[in-house]
Parts: sequence; C-alpha cells; structure tokens
Amino acid sequence: MATKENDHIIKENNCETKMGLPCVLKAFTSNFKKGGISKKCCREFVVVGKVCHSAFVKRTLENPLFKYLNPATIIAKSIQTWNNCLALIESPSPSA
Repeated sequence: MATKENDHIIKENNCETKMGLPCVLKAFTSNFKKGGISKKCCREFVVVGKVCHSAFVKRTLENPLFKYLNPATIIAKSIQTWNNCLALIESPSPSA
C-alpha cells in the first residue's frame, strides 16, 4: 500500500523528470552506499524537492532488492545527504 502512495507522490510531482541520470546515480550512491555528491548534482537534487526525495527513498526501501538495508540507517543518510546539499549550494563559491 505504501508503495502506491510513494508512486503517486512521485508521479503527481513529476519527480522523475527533474534530475539527470548522472546526478540520480550520485544521489542514490550517497543515500544508499558510500560516496559524495557534487555541487552541480546537489543543485539538481534540491530542485527535485524534499517530498520527491523522501518518496524515492521510501520506495527504494520497499523494494525486495534492498531488504538487507537498515531503514533507519538509510533514512539518516538520506537526511544527511539532503542537509549537506543544502549547505553546499548555499555556501559562497571560493573566489579565484
């Protein structure tokens, strides 16, 4: 049932069209594995929005392929990735 809710949120908000595939992969790696995310991808990631981000994370956690993951750990990592991206895009670029 929850999967249908997340699918509805994703479709209703056009979540799948807001981010390019290279950045989707970086965000996925940052949320579900180990790895960072570039400032460019953070910009795209934040444009997707927190509602879409949460729906993607929840839908992925419901997928049987990812049943070995600890949901609490993944949710904490996804919040950390979101906050890191907000901080990164809000920080001024160093001047040359």
